[in-house]
Amino acid sequence: MAVKTKLINSAGQPEFGLFAEGVGEINYLDYDLRSPMDRKLGGLAKRFKFNQFQFVALVSPSLIVGIAIVNLKLLSNVFVYLYSTEDGEFEEFSFTQLLARNTSLSLCPNSGEAVFRQGKNTVSIIADENPAQRRLTVSLVSGVEIAAQIDESSCAPLVLCTRAGYQGWVFTQKTAALPCQGQLRWRGKNFDLAAMNTLASVDWTAGYMRGETFWNWASLSCTLADGRRLGMNLAAGVNETGFTENALWLGDQLFKVDMADFQFSRYQTMAEWRIRSADGQIDLRFKPVGQRKEKRNALILASNFTQHFGVFEGQIHLGGETVELSKAWGFVEDHYARW
Repeated sequence: MAVKTKLINSAGQPEFGLFAEGVGEINYLDYDLRSPMDRKLGGLAKRFKFNQFQFVALVSPSLIVGIAIVNLKLLSNVFVYLYSTEDGEFEEFSFTQLLARNTSLSLCPNSGEAVFRQGKNTVSIIADENPAQRRLTVSLVSGVEIAAQIDESSCAPLVLCTRAGYQGWVFTQKTAALPCQGQLRWRGKNFDLAAMNTLASVDWTAGYMRGETFWNWASLSCTLADGRRLGMNLAAGVNETGFTENALWLGDQLFKVDMADFQFSRYQTMAEWRIRSADGQIDLRFKPVGQRKEKRNALILASNFTQHFGVFEGQIHLGGETVELSKAWGFVEDHYARW
C-alpha cells in the first residue's frame, strides 16, 4: 500500500480511517468547510479555525523532558520542561506569541519544519523522510540546549483521521519508544541521550477540532528487562469516532488497542490514575510524580491543561504474553479546550 499523497480528496473531503503507510500532506485549505447550517466558509475561516501542534517527549531512567509547539492562529505557544528522576529537580519554560508570530508548522507529517522563535529562544522540530528521523533543537536564554535525533525508521507510526463534531475532523500521527541520541544541557550539566538509554515519543496533530472539547491521554516509552522497547499511546475524548488512536509498540511492531477508560480524581492532582482498555490488553496504574499545569481563559480561547509525569505499574497483555510493568516512566494528561 502506497503513502496517501494528500488527506483532502478532489471532492473537498478528508479520507477517514487508519493509514498504514501514512499521509504525505494535510492539505486543509482544500477542505470544503461549512457552517452547521451548510453555509460555505471562506479562506480566512479555514485558516483561523485550523489548529495544529507537535509534542515530543524524551524519556530515560534519569531524565524526563516534554516539548510542544502549538499553533492556534490567534496565538501560538511553546513549552519546555525538564525533570530529574534522581534528585527531583524540575524546571519549565513557556512562551506565547499573539497571532502566531514567528511560528510555522509544516503540513507534511514526515517532512518539513515546525519552528517557534521569541527573542533568542528557539524551538524547532525538523522531519526527514530519508532516512526517517526527526531532529529536535532547543535553545533557550536560560541555558537549556537540546540537539536530539529521533530514529523513526524503527517502527511504523499510528496514523489516522477521524470525525470531530458535526463539521470537523482531526488527523493525528503518533509513535512511542523510538531510539534517540544527541546532547542536552541543563543547569550547567551535559547529558548524552544515547548513553542514558533515552527513548522518544512524537505526537503530530492537526485539524478542525470541536469548538469545545476535552481529552485524557497516556503515553509511555520504556525498555523491558529483555531489551525490547515498549511504547504506548492511549486517549479518550478525541479520535474515537469510528477509529481510535490507542496503540502499543513492542520492538518494531505496532498493535492496535480498543477503547480506553481513564479513572482519576481531577482535584487531587497527585492521586493515582487507573487506565484500562475494553479489550483487556491494558490494566495499569499511574502514580504522578510531578506536573505541568496551565490555565488560560480569554474571550475566545480557553484551556485548562494538566500534564503529569510519573510511573506506570501493572500489566499489558499482548500477543499471547503478559508484560509486567514496574516504575515505567511516562505521562498522563487531562485537558479542556475551547477554540
